[in-house]
Amino acid sequence: MDKRIIFAGTPDFAAIHLQELLKAGIRPVAVYTQPDRPAGRGHKLCPSDVKKVALEAGLDVYTPVNFKNEDDIRQFESLNADLCIVVAYGIILPQRILDAPKLGCINVHGSILPKYRGAAPIQRALLDGEEETGVSIMKIGLKLDAGDVFKIATTKITDEDTSGTLFDRLAALGASTLIDILPSVLDGTAVATPQDESKVTYAAKISKEESAVNFNQDAKAVSRLIRGLNPWPVATSTLNDVKYKLFDTAVINEDCNLEPGSIVSVDKEGINVACAHGQIKLITIQAPGKGPVKAADIARSKKDVFSIGNRFV
Repeated sequence: MDKRIIFAGTPDFAAIHLQELLKAGIRPVAVYTQPDRPAGRGHKLCPSDVKKVALEAGLDVYTPVNFKNEDDIRQFESLNADLCIVVAYGIILPQRILDAPKLGCINVHGSILPKYRGAAPIQRALLDGEEETGVSIMKIGLKLDAGDVFKIATTKITDEDTSGTLFDRLAALGASTLIDILPSVLDGTAVATPQDESKVTYAAKISKEESAVNFNQDAKAVSRLIRGLNPWPVATSTLNDVKYKLFDTAVINEDCNLEPGSIVSVDKEGINVACAHGQIKLITIQAPGKGPVKAADIARSKKDVFSIGNRFV
């Protein structure tokens, strides 16, 4: 491909798109990503997932803190790009950056726009009980996720999905959809459709404060919370003054007479807990200072703690 393309992205979701572009023979002239960040117990500076892929491929990498510095803007403009592809970059692009590539900037967004504009579209779709989600390839403007849409691809949300499985599936879907639409974007034949502003919803950033499970809800809502916060920040609940992280679940459509949060039974698949309506089966949990384990195993090893009637709060 003889067009000059810039790629901008930061986390693993974006790195998968960059990898697939490279596999398709599409080699960006430059890659933009957020600066190295402290990570781990030693707080050692670590490169983003996108930077790792870019360096391994021998691509030029730029890591401005933002685009408020004139030198950073001029550097971007000097690349004389035809198009900039943005995937989960995490930095707001000012008008001069948007105008620099001849064909502008396009974005891969993890929702069916105009629903779930914003920071956490994948998690929010699962938390809200949506039956499907998808990716949208759109033009970028100054207003957040409001640009005209070139193409949308969808996927069903299953009862077993976590945010982690959806991230993986949508990353693959986004990459394939991007590669499919890219030739027509570059030759100017792709048609972009304005979003219906009357159907806009927003996906607020996920916070750790949302982690606490409320069993005074329907079992399906409890299941969505646990799956929606897996792998981050992970749902939590306390039993006998010990806070456990809760990962995988299943819904049991049977009511019981026990108070919500109470352990109803333990079987070989997990720990069954009462909800306001129905029950939730905890399949994988984690005690403080330990790794994730099968809930059934820890319940058998600590029968006094995980006995019938004891309550998660």
